[in-house]
Amino acid sequence: MPGKSIHQIRNLALVGAAGAGKTTLAEQLLVQMSAVASAGSIERGSTVCDFEPLEKELGHSLEVALCHGELAGHDINILDTPGYPDFLGRTLSVLPAVETAVLVINASNGIERLSERLFTAVRERGLDCFIVVNKIDAAGVDCAYVLSQIQQRLGKECLPINLPAAHATAVRDCYFEPVRGSCDFGDVSSAHDAIVDQIVELDEALMARYLEQGESLNPEQLHGPFEQALREGHVVPVCFVSSRTGVGIKELLRVLVELAPNPTEGNPPPFLKGEGSQAKPIAVSHDADKHVLAHVFKVAIDPYVGRIAYARVHQGSLQVGQQLFAGDARKAFKLGHLLSVQGKQQKEINKAGPGDIVAISKIDELHYGAVIHDSHDEDHHHLKAIALPTPLHGLALKPVKHGDEPKLSDALHKLAAEDPSLHIEHRASLNETVLMGLGELHLKIALRKMKERSNIEVETHIPSVAYRETITLAAEGHARHKKQTGGAGQFGEVHLRVKPLERGAGFEFVDDVVGGAIPGQFIPAVEKGVREVLQSGAIAGHPLQDIQVSVYDGKYHTVDSKEVAFITAGKKAMLDAIDKAKPVVLEPIVRLTIDVSGPCVGDITGELTGRRGLITGTDSGHGGRALISSLLPIAELPAFQLRLKSISGGDGTFSMELSHYETVPPAIQKELAGKYQRKEDED
Repeated sequence: MPGKSIHQIRNLALVGAAGAGKTTLAEQLLVQMSAVASAGSIERGSTVCDFEPLEKELGHSLEVALCHGELAGHDINILDTPGYPDFLGRTLSVLPAVETAVLVINASNGIERLSERLFTAVRERGLDCFIVVNKIDAAGVDCAYVLSQIQQRLGKECLPINLPAAHATAVRDCYFEPVRGSCDFGDVSSAHDAIVDQIVELDEALMARYLEQGESLNPEQLHGPFEQALREGHVVPVCFVSSRTGVGIKELLRVLVELAPNPTEGNPPPFLKGEGSQAKPIAVSHDADKHVLAHVFKVAIDPYVGRIAYARVHQGSLQVGQQLFAGDARKAFKLGHLLSVQGKQQKEINKAGPGDIVAISKIDELHYGAVIHDSHDEDHHHLKAIALPTPLHGLALKPVKHGDEPKLSDALHKLAAEDPSLHIEHRASLNETVLMGLGELHLKIALRKMKERSNIEVETHIPSVAYRETITLAAEGHARHKKQTGGAGQFGEVHLRVKPLERGAGFEFVDDVVGGAIPGQFIPAVEKGVREVLQSGAIAGHPLQDIQVSVYDGKYHTVDSKEVAFITAGKKAMLDAIDKAKPVVLEPIVRLTIDVSGPCVGDITGELTGRRGLITGTDSGHGGRALISSLLPIAELPAFQLRLKSISGGDGTFSMELSHYETVPPAIQKELAGKYQRKEDED
C-alpha cells in the first residue's frame, strides 16, 4: 500500500520461463504476508495474479500483474510477469519499474534459454538480481546439478544463501544464522564462507579484518558491502523454495526484506533529458516534495473503465486533483483516479510518493513509456528505453464484414497500446494491414482479445516478407519539375547525392544547399519527396534504409515555385540517384535457438542448411535434449516451422530474434523486381 517511508519499500519483478512457478510463488508470498487468507490455485483459476479469462483457460500468465503485501513494517510490491517467449516484451517493459528482479527457475528444467536472456537483460538494466530455484520437491530433481548449471551459465557469483534439507522439506539458512546441520547437498559452513568471501572483496578494510585477524563478520557489518555487491552484480543470491508446499518461502521473504534494496539503494533509474545523441543523464531525487517524475510501464484498456496506466513514481508525489503532464504535451490533465492494485482489485487512494507503484485510470494521454511530471521544467525528460524484442511473426488481416475497416483499425491500435511488442504495419504497396508480434501464440491471443472486445471477424493470411532495399554505391540524382496549366505554374529543380550507410544506420537527410539555390522554406518539401521514395521503394516496392541523402543544389522560380513542385522534384531526383547507385533488396535474417531431442539433431540441421540456414552452434540441453543455434532467412521460416513439427513429432520448439538484414540472392531479387511496377509521377 502506498504511504510507507521509501526506506520500507521493496519493488520486485518475478521473471522466468513459463512453468517456473512465478504465479504460485507470488501466492505463497502473499499468504506469508497475510495479504490473502489462503493460496489460490492455477488449476482452479483462483490466483490473485492470473485473473483474466484467457489466463485461467490456458493456465499461464499472459499479462503483467501487480500485487503487494506487508511484512515487518515493509511494503513489498510484486510484479508477476509472463513466461512465454511470445510475451517477453511485456516482461522486459516492467524492469525500469523495480530495483530487484527475482529470476525464478524450475528445478526440473534447469536453466532454459529464456532464463539466460532475462538474466542478461536484468544485468544490462543494472537491477539487483536474486535467483529462486522453485519446485525443489519435484520427482527426480537434482538441486546440486541445478546450482552447478546456474554457476556455469550465469556466473560463479551466483551463490546459495540457503540450501535444501531433509529431502526438500526444509531449507537451511547460510547467511543470517548459519547453524550447522545436514543438507541435501553441500554444507552450510562452506556456503556461508563463499558468500562472505565474495562480499568482502569490495571492502579492503573489512577484508583485512576478515583474513588477517580472523574475525567473524555478522550480517550488520556485511550489509553495506552486500548492498554494493548486489548493485554491481558481484553477488547473486540463490534461494531454494517449493511454491507448492511453501518450503523456503518464509526464508525467502526475510532475504528480500533485509537484503533487497529499497528505492534509494538500487542503481538510480537512467533518466535522460533531450533526444538522441544530445540526451544527457539527469539525477533523480527521492524527495517527495520535489517536482513529480513517474513513468508508465503498462497500459490496460478495460471495456468498462477505459484506459488504466500502471506507473512507478520516482520523484515527488502524485495526488488526486493534481495538474500533470504526459511527456512533452503542453496541455495538462487532471489526476482524477489514483489506484492501489491487488491483482484485479483496485482501491482508490489519494496520494503516492517516491518508490510507489500505482495505477491511474481514465487518462487517454498516458501511454507506454510516458513520463508523468507536474512542471514544464521536466519537458523532454524520459527514461532510457529498454531494448524490446523485434516482432517478426506477422498476420495480414482483413475484416470479413465490408465497412469494418475503421473498427478494425481502432481495435488494433488499442491492442498495440497495451502491448509494446505488437506493431501494426500498413503496407500500401501491397494493400495489406499486418499485425506483427513475437510468435504464433502472441498473435493468437491478440486476435482473440480483439474479437471478444470489439466483435470483429477477420480473415488472416501469411503476409509478404518484410524485405527492405538499400544502395551499394554513391551516386547523384537530378530532376526538374515544370508544369504550366494556364494560371500559376509549378517549378522546382533539385540536385542531390546519395551514399550507403552501414547496415542498421537508418536514414540521414543533409541540407548542403548554399547561396539560396533552393530557399530554406522548400527544403522540407524536398525531404518529403525523398521520404516518399524511402517508403515506397525503388526496385521492388519495399522501404529503403541505410542511406544518406544530401541536397546540394537546385533552382527555383519566384512565382511558380511551390512546395508541391519541390516534393515532386525531390522524389524524381531521388529515384534518379537510386537507379545509378546499384540498389539491392535486403531480407531479414533471424537468429533461431531450436530445442529438440538428441536424435532429431541431424534431420533438423539438414533441414536448416537446405533452407539457406547457417548453423552457428549446438549445445547439450537438459534431459538429453539439444539446443541448435542458427541463422535463417525469415522467408524460409513458415516452411521450416512445419518441418520442425513433423520431424520432432510436435516436440521441438524454437525462439527467435532479429539478427540483421542481408542481401538476397540475385535470383530472388530478379523475381521480386519483376513483380513490381514503379509508379512514375506525371509531369
